[in-house]
Amino acid sequence: MEEQDIPQVRPAVQHFEVTEDEAGQRLDNYIHKRLGGLPRSRVFRIIRKGEVRVNGKRASPETRLVLADKIRVPPVNLASPEPRISRPSNALHERIAKSVIHEDERLLVIDKPAGIAVHGGSGVSFGVIETLRALRPDETLELVHRLDRDTSGCLLISKRAATLRTLHALLREDGFEKRYLALVKGPWDLGDKRIDVPLRTDTRVGGERTVKVAEGGKESVSRFRPVQFFGRIATLLEVMLETGRTHQIRVHAAHAGHPVAGDEKYGDPAFNESMRALGLKRMFLHAHSISFNWPEGGQFSVNTPLPPDLGAIVDQLTTMRKPERRGSHRSGTGPTAAARASPKATGNRRPAARPRAR
Repeated sequence: MEEQDIPQVRPAVQHFEVTEDEAGQRLDNYIHKRLGGLPRSRVFRIIRKGEVRVNGKRASPETRLVLADKIRVPPVNLASPEPRISRPSNALHERIAKSVIHEDERLLVIDKPAGIAVHGGSGVSFGVIETLRALRPDETLELVHRLDRDTSGCLLISKRAATLRTLHALLREDGFEKRYLALVKGPWDLGDKRIDVPLRTDTRVGGERTVKVAEGGKESVSRFRPVQFFGRIATLLEVMLETGRTHQIRVHAAHAGHPVAGDEKYGDPAFNESMRALGLKRMFLHAHSISFNWPEGGQFSVNTPLPPDLGAIVDQLTTMRKPERRGSHRSGTGPTAAARASPKATGNRRPAARPRAR
């Protein structure tokens, strides 16, 4: 038989239906697993070109799949050559591996370092999740929530699709208690303050996302509690989120007249300069703790201490001016004391009740 008579085997269109175990996954991860061996660069390309369809429609790589979704995958030649794909550096591997502070059969908890994105994109090749997947190629890892690149602290990673669905449902139902520590400009004279101000999160300035207070924006609620006063220079606050909008703490703090230290987008330039003189090299915002109740029973709570760079700023301010304590906050019992402790996670500590007063 001559070579031209050899029949050519061509890839065919494939159709899949999302199972219960697969529900909750991102579309790009689902396609990557279904087409084993297909590099992620090609997965992104065929999705963004609209060649992958979900229930007959185009979808983004970040689309979360639900039970019984119908997926159409175009003919794909797995043997086609691909350009060399870069991978996370060894230094990033090591840094993320050392940041794991808790692991069980359902969850990983990362004490995310500042300066590392939670995922790739917008000029960043690799983030926490890509690095973890490279470190653990046989595990199904998904971000439960996100933190800004310059924010440090608690970040949850699910190890099971069912866990991801459960935790996303809790997030939608305000079932999480998320607390942050933030240093803000000036003396906070508002006491324990609930800020309920809508935010518009879809505006862009110079091509960059900028969140603004706006009528008709998304409901956004933050609770601010003063922890430590540093004269008229600054105040250390604990912030509890009742909603989780992009840049919510930063915009609410600035709206209240007390922008977060080191915030280049919404902050005060003169205040930021004075904080840089003390050694602050990034935004002073740390995801201090997360607590929630598992639907089937049992509580989960995790906390992370202030990282050394932020702790050093608190020490500098304390040396400059003895902090004033107001109200009923007792020395050594607030988040400042907790911030000096080691990271902790527990499955049996009951989280504090979420304030619902309006």
